[in-house]
Amino acid sequence: MLEAGTGTPVYLQHGNPTNGMLYRKVWKELPTDRMRLIMPTMIGLGFSTKVPARQHTLENHVRWMNAALRQLDLDGVVYVGQDWGGAVGLGALMRSPELLRGMVLLNTGFMAPKEKFELSRPHAIAATPIVGEILLENVVSVFDRLHETQGDPASIPPEVAALYARPVRDSGNIKGPLALMRMVPTGPDHPTSPLMSEVEAYARKLDVPTEIVWGMRDPILARILPAMTAMFPKAPVTETQAGHFLQEEVPTQIADAIERVVAAMGTTAHR
Repeated sequence: MLEAGTGTPVYLQHGNPTNGMLYRKVWKELPTDRMRLIMPTMIGLGFSTKVPARQHTLENHVRWMNAALRQLDLDGVVYVGQDWGGAVGLGALMRSPELLRGMVLLNTGFMAPKEKFELSRPHAIAATPIVGEILLENVVSVFDRLHETQGDPASIPPEVAALYARPVRDSGNIKGPLALMRMVPTGPDHPTSPLMSEVEAYARKLDVPTEIVWGMRDPILARILPAMTAMFPKAPVTETQAGHFLQEEVPTQIADAIERVVAAMGTTAHR
């Protein structure tokens, strides 16, 4: 769990296959004399606890993250989520609804599919038994291709990819990224879909200051933006030419959105 600063708590949740360091550039753009930045790493990624592949379920990740947040003695947070950080982060807050005061959404999705959903090519490969293990459990191949999801591939050079790859590689357990890819629901009968439906229903009822910052060159989730804006029609939207890991490309735009949401909350400092 990375933390920095004091003041209004801002909970920044990464997704697969990164870790809390994904927000390091956003951190540098925010006033840590007025904000307490909380950047947890999901179980199975980074230097976090590694678990058997079968334990990687949305229910478990929501439960684990909710427990982590409750240990921090928070009285309200601004939530920022990307990739699996959407369903996991909002799911965790759904279990402690008194915590959520505002949010910034970044290239994520927590809408349960109502019919069979066409996966991106990498996720389709991951979902294929045996083939997924052979092709994607090679940690080098997984992390060395992160730059291909970016608007500017140079935004994830080898040394940045290593920030995410090294902890997973050194742990000797590289099943987390593959298991998280297989958690993506392919239709209403997928094991992830029931809880995803609960998270979606919770999100649709929210009435907190919200902004959306989106990477329009994301080959995985750029297409989700219309559904997100339909869910939050009052939320200002910042469209960028970033890709999937937009924290690496447009940290200033993300930080600006966070500051606007904090201002809209009308808060001073929280513990």
